[in-house]
Amino acid sequence: MLRPIELYIGLRYTRAKRRNHFISFISAISMAGIALGVTALITVLSVMNGFERELRERILGMASHATVSGYRQPLSDWTGVRELALASDLGIVGAAPYIEGEGMLRHGDKLSGTLLRGVLPEHETEVSDVGEHMLEGGLAALQPGAFNLVVGKELAEALGVGAGDKVDLMVPQATVTPAGVMPRFRRFTIAGVFQVGMYEYDRSLVLMHLDDAAALYRMGADVSGVRLKLADMFRAPRVSRALAQRLPAGTYYVTDWTQQHANFFRAIATEKTVMFIILTLIVAVAAFNIVSTLVMVVTDKQADIAILRTLGATPRSIMAIFMVQGSLIGVIGTLAGVAGGVLLAINVENIVPAIERLIGQQFLSSDVYYITQLKGELHWGDVAKIAIVSLVLGLVSTLYPALRAARIMPAEALRYE
Repeated sequence: MLRPIELYIGLRYTRAKRRNHFISFISAISMAGIALGVTALITVLSVMNGFERELRERILGMASHATVSGYRQPLSDWTGVRELALASDLGIVGAAPYIEGEGMLRHGDKLSGTLLRGVLPEHETEVSDVGEHMLEGGLAALQPGAFNLVVGKELAEALGVGAGDKVDLMVPQATVTPAGVMPRFRRFTIAGVFQVGMYEYDRSLVLMHLDDAAALYRMGADVSGVRLKLADMFRAPRVSRALAQRLPAGTYYVTDWTQQHANFFRAIATEKTVMFIILTLIVAVAAFNIVSTLVMVVTDKQADIAILRTLGATPRSIMAIFMVQGSLIGVIGTLAGVAGGVLLAINVENIVPAIERLIGQQFLSSDVYYITQLKGELHWGDVAKIAIVSLVLGLVSTLYPALRAARIMPAEALRYE
């Protein structure tokens, strides 16, 4: 059991100016290594938490929390499905029909493949954030029969178009004419440009009015499905199962975002775990430097240990003295690392842009990465877990040197003194 005398002597040894400056240097390196490892762990996990949050919000700002579609066929009674979903007690706060397909836009000699989505502007704002990210025009310009389009910023730049420009849209469906089978074309007008900050959508998504999409794909009154927004996105699996039970069996198919993007978010979670293990090795290497430090201290203090033993100190007391000394290195390094990691995680949004401006290089290019800005999200649970791991590694690294000190025999240690 640790008593005040062991604590006092252990702290005294730590504060004392050692005759062997190399031992002091190794102790300082161990503290710095632990601090660096803890700082890196907290910062990296915070950045990855922020990355996951931003990605989830941007994906679900344009996608949907849950989707009701027809089972192997278009959805015909979308108004009934929408009313049933909104009237339920499942926490569904928005519902909007959509028609989805693929096409190709042409402007002059420039072509680009696109993902087409027919929407009702008055309902689309209930399930997506696109209306909040308009650079030109707005969703209100999507009127039935006007054949207007709202496109992403990256797609508009690729085609060299802006609000008011005309583009040709071709869909992968053919029309039989006297001249033969012809692909289906239609001239549209760019009525708006949006930028949600996610390259996948800014580069490929095109919005049009639901009636125009129905005419283009010859769907009549049918739609591809109904997109739902929930008050709590994390309840999506439970809500989708409950809603599926209330709909006629074998007619409707209900999915949620955890199914549509499961592999993607599972990959992020796996990457976080792997990064935690890899960066913990930095802390482990620094912590086990304490072993070499204490072994040298024990060798240097053999005479002191022998004198303490002759004065009545037990092997357990000797062991406790050196465990205090070694653990203090781990505690100081951990506290310094936690302070540095928290400060970096909180200010990463300002630090990274400053570094980019300094070196004139953007770390996250929009055409390579999903997002272009790093944002930290500090979870105190992660901080506590990292601090505990660091302290435990520091404590474990003191066991061997402390046991070695406890086994020193006073007569052998004092023979040549």
